[in-house]
Amino acid sequence: MKALVKAKAEPGLWLMDVPEPEAGPGEVLIKVLRTGICGTDLHIREYDGWARQAVRTPLVLGHEFVGEVVEVAPDVAAAGTVAPGDLVSGEGHLVCGTCRNCRAGRRHLCRSTVGLGVVRDGAFAEYVSLPASNVWVHKTKLDLDVAAIFDPFGNAVHTALSFPLVNEDVLITGAGPIGIMAAAVARHAGARNVVITDVSPYRLELAEKVGVSLALDVRGSKTAIEDGQRRLGMREGFDVGLEMSGRPEALRGMLANMTHGGSIAMLGLPSEEFSIDFARLVTSMITLKGIYGREMFETWYAMSVLLEGGLDLSPVITGRYSYRDFDTAFDDAAGGRCGKVILDWTA
Repeated sequence: MKALVKAKAEPGLWLMDVPEPEAGPGEVLIKVLRTGICGTDLHIREYDGWARQAVRTPLVLGHEFVGEVVEVAPDVAAAGTVAPGDLVSGEGHLVCGTCRNCRAGRRHLCRSTVGLGVVRDGAFAEYVSLPASNVWVHKTKLDLDVAAIFDPFGNAVHTALSFPLVNEDVLITGAGPIGIMAAAVARHAGARNVVITDVSPYRLELAEKVGVSLALDVRGSKTAIEDGQRRLGMREGFDVGLEMSGRPEALRGMLANMTHGGSIAMLGLPSEEFSIDFARLVTSMITLKGIYGREMFETWYAMSVLLEGGLDLSPVITGRYSYRDFDTAFDDAAGGRCGKVILDWTA
């Protein structure tokens, strides 16, 4: 089969013929239809410092996907949870099942998580195998492009729904695809004001399409968020913050504009350590919560229900390419003037 492979310990990706995977005990074999390009994939293609530490070649990339089940192991067939013909996406964090958190039902906190497309061969291929326990069956009709990005959509939902949002004022720092999806979720979930910040006019325009109250360009401005509060008639700061950028200045600006007793969910992953105003954090009694991945599988239920309830993610998807044009697709995804970029494995 064809697959996108990190074949060498150097920058680049290679479209290669590799053996088709098999459905081992407890697993299913899935024919891949669409995949989404993630920032992780860009890091692996570039082979930066993180990728050099995390990835062992050769490796098939990809963890955002939708596909059709073509084979299930006998024990999976007996359980009746997944069947050939099902349209599925996959939870890309494979957990051990035996640690304290896994046994307590907190699988998203497993200390021994293995990443699909990072440690285990992934979904940038014509077929992928996955444990049945990691498969999410789509019960209702769904656009394939949207189904392909359930993984990052889950990050957005997990972050946005970490704290109550109804009638609250929400600040989102970072208008990348996940930040924009989180803004759509916050608006759909009943937030009063949803303000998003970024330094990319293109991505701020995308954010406006999902109905944010304000999309603020913070380039060269130390008061953009304060000015935004005044424009909205806010008096006491933001109730909920969703930090999606991983930038020190973004978190510092968020802390400076939170109300007393506010809550911050932090998904953005910093590239290095940085300082914050802990006196502000303490004296304003602000809650800071780290977010990684999705809650298994509560977040997946929430995603499906949000889409069934009319949440529209189509503005976030800005490009689709045949897998054969992967270089162009990756260049698009890395260029910054895009939302989510999709690879079509049927074209």
